[in-house]
Amino acid sequence: MTDRPKTPLLDLVNRPADLKQFSDAQLTQLAQELRSETISAVSVTGGHLGAGLGVVELTTALHAVFDTPRDKIIWDVGHQCYPHKILTGRRDRIRTLRMKDGLSGFTKRSESPYDPFGAAHSSTSISAALGFAVARDLGGVTPEGLGDAIAVIGDGSMSAGMAFEAMNNAGHLKKRLIVILNDNDMSIAPPVGALSNYLSRIYTEAPFHELKAAAKGAVSLLPEPFREGAKRAKEMLKGMAVGGTLFEELGFSYIGPLDGHDMDQLLPVLRTVKARATDPILIHVLTKKGKGYAPAEQARDKGHATAKFDVVTGEQKKAPSNAPSYTSVFGKTLVDEAGRDDKIVAVTAAMPDGTGLNLFAERYPSRCFDVAIAEQHGVTFAAALAAGGMKPFCAMYSTFLQRGYDQVVHDVAIQRLPVRFAIDRAGLVGADGATHAGSFDIAYLSNLPGMTVMAAADEAELMHMVATAAAHDEGPIAFRYPRGEGVGVDLPERGEVLEIGKGRLIQQGARVAILSFGTRLAEVQKAAEALSARGITPTIADARFSKPLDRDLILELAANHEALITIEEGAIGGFGSHVAQLLADEGVFDHGLKYRSMVLPDTFIDQASPSDMYTVAGLNAQQIEAKVLSVLGVASLGEKRA
Repeated sequence: MTDRPKTPLLDLVNRPADLKQFSDAQLTQLAQELRSETISAVSVTGGHLGAGLGVVELTTALHAVFDTPRDKIIWDVGHQCYPHKILTGRRDRIRTLRMKDGLSGFTKRSESPYDPFGAAHSSTSISAALGFAVARDLGGVTPEGLGDAIAVIGDGSMSAGMAFEAMNNAGHLKKRLIVILNDNDMSIAPPVGALSNYLSRIYTEAPFHELKAAAKGAVSLLPEPFREGAKRAKEMLKGMAVGGTLFEELGFSYIGPLDGHDMDQLLPVLRTVKARATDPILIHVLTKKGKGYAPAEQARDKGHATAKFDVVTGEQKKAPSNAPSYTSVFGKTLVDEAGRDDKIVAVTAAMPDGTGLNLFAERYPSRCFDVAIAEQHGVTFAAALAAGGMKPFCAMYSTFLQRGYDQVVHDVAIQRLPVRFAIDRAGLVGADGATHAGSFDIAYLSNLPGMTVMAAADEAELMHMVATAAAHDEGPIAFRYPRGEGVGVDLPERGEVLEIGKGRLIQQGARVAILSFGTRLAEVQKAAEALSARGITPTIADARFSKPLDRDLILELAANHEALITIEEGAIGGFGSHVAQLLADEGVFDHGLKYRSMVLPDTFIDQASPSDMYTVAGLNAQQIEAKVLSVLGVASLGEKRA
């Protein structure tokens, strides 16, 4: 295609070993071609752009110096892995990123031997690299062999406790292990907290121009720290680096900071480390997110996540919205509630924009807390805010809240503290795939004593649930809602406080009742329209609550219908299981009720559009219609009227 960038050196690369043929000057040119190819590809697919652009030189240098896939490069989170995928035999598929049957937007073991460890959540890379290093030294066997283990972790990811747990363990074990701290002064949101400030001081107080000069002579300078007894050289390096102390106390030799966009610094340092390192070593690399593409560099989020875009202008090609997003409805409603109640505070973990709390932060900055990538801390922090008389809303994606589950149990539920959990990205999310699907929160929250769990069927219901959570002081309460735009219903001026544990009847029918929990309600109503043409009018109810259940509504539906079908955007063990338990306990099955539960299948569903993913899951209107016909004994959609 004529609009593809010219990439004469990159065209010679089919696998990382091909980089060995290039001179250092050619590797610098190759990095520029790799940057152009990454921009071109993401303009077609959309996806995480800025993170990859920030590590183009680092990616090139790592693959040029180390011997992958025998050496294991483990990318933390994986947002930044697109250039890595281009260099590792997947360039021909790079324009299928995040699409159905295409490349994952993250590293994925089943996709390539060059992805030794899958990741899409942060802060796991050092633990994984240490595992590979120990496996290597114990004689572990993999098809590609086991060589060096290199973790590449961002400064935002370093705020999570797991990174320090791994470093502490690595320092104790003293295994040869390489950690590259990719410090771009920004995770998704601007990084917050003492660690980020500490890293900032390292490179603002250091005589950086002297460091650059020293690093270019690194081949002669750097071996000294690895020679036993060469304390003088180690202290000199440590003094130059200004901030190496923290990492050295954890048992790591520290090198840096280096300019992560200067191949004349990266290549000699990496070669020296490969040749000489014996113990854990941390290389501190400074990069710029979105580097080399002006629209990304100038964006507030540095081009973190983009839709398809015009390469020349950077303008994103977003489809026009027909309704406000659930996330924005939550954000605006919470701001509105906070205006009436000065005890309402908000907590998020490095996702103020993603959870809609950016609106809250602008209006009430002293009452909004971004705790960085630290969900465990965020949950316990919110618990103590509640214990201290505040009304905390802990806003996290379903898939990220999983990281704080012990704290939800131990610090919130057992103590019956009224923390309000706003759970975004509930259900299947599309292009981010299985790692970001909110599949399990209904199950993992509904089984906790004293927990109230709600799911919004539409954006108006979400407003009611925010109001309900704000008014609820009897223990923890959670409400879930999906990614993307709402149904387009009329929104009230203000959310109403719902009666806890009470659902609502949507449509009265006969023979079969469908009890929906969450936003599949719209698909249920589509299915009901199709069924009406066949002479079947199902009763439809919106459960609103999976904990506590609306016992009266459920038992009434069971008593007055041949069949009852529940449907939810969650895994087995959730709402439908609780309904089945109630029906069993009440002896309803003894009298012949036909019961079916429609849930997410017992598998991880790969990325596609949300609609395609729900088709795979069997939860779209046509499949709901088929389930009704099946339970009523009508064999197929092609048969005559029931």
